[in-house]
Amino acid sequence: MKKALITDNVHEVLLKGLEEKAYVCSYLPKIEQAEVEALIADYEILVINSKIQVNKKLLDKAVKLKYVARLGSGLEIIDLAYAKERGIEVINSPEGNRDAVGEHALGLLLSLFNNLPAAHQDVLDFSWKREERRGEELKGKTVGIIGYGNTGKAFAKKLSGFEVECLFYDKYLQEESAFAKQVALEEIQERAEVLSFHLPYNMETHHFFDLHFLHRMKKSFYLINTSRGKIVDSSILLKALHEQKLLGLCLDVFENEDASNYSKEEKALIQDLALTNKCLFSPHVAGWTHQSKYKLAQLLLDKIFKEANNQA
Repeated sequence: MKKALITDNVHEVLLKGLEEKAYVCSYLPKIEQAEVEALIADYEILVINSKIQVNKKLLDKAVKLKYVARLGSGLEIIDLAYAKERGIEVINSPEGNRDAVGEHALGLLLSLFNNLPAAHQDVLDFSWKREERRGEELKGKTVGIIGYGNTGKAFAKKLSGFEVECLFYDKYLQEESAFAKQVALEEIQERAEVLSFHLPYNMETHHFFDLHFLHRMKKSFYLINTSRGKIVDSSILLKALHEQKLLGLCLDVFENEDASNYSKEEKALIQDLALTNKCLFSPHVAGWTHQSKYKLAQLLLDKIFKEANNQA
């Protein structure tokens, strides 16, 4: 009997597709790490999102496991080297939510530029603060994209109708793009007025945006991060906003995303950033649309069976 363990909320297309291939699916979206470790020995497929750590301890117990299937992109929660050593295929589906992330990044930026959250509240308060809510236009600005994988490309494509100059930097990619010009990191630091991060998280990208990076930015600029929270050193943001080196901040991701376990200092930072009226936050939902839920599941399903056919 072939078995698959699904540990997070997923579109039913994945369950139905696995069942059609004679897999018995255990759909346990509320399961926790210890429970997965206790059950994993019986399963050939493990489907995860972001809460389950596929570390050596878990993999040592996964005696039948053939596939780890990650809904989305980030693989930092998987011990890739050990999985490879064990002959376990790791599959992800970053294409599934790239459009959602691209749209969300653009939505954050436009909302910040046009003071939409505050303007919305003004209307609810029956207060017409038209001059205070005067907006900023995106047209004519230079946008720098750091990381030009699935979401970086999607963001550039969404920007293409806004008459901006779009530059991108990617250390591991040499590619012609219809929507952005590839340049050195130094050129982005010299010219960008909007900076958007689309990097995977690993030891190389930890605090990629730090004080050194900030000081190398020649112009005051707006910062967007929809990738991973630890790519940005959040300790430098408040001072940068007060000094107007940073003109505005759009964050969908944070260094700590367990809001129930925030320290006093972490809570204070969020509150102080908000008080500048130059920030817009969302709770890591950039890739979280009804459409992406389906696409993530369908792509993952297709890749699992493509890999199975290749091995047959």
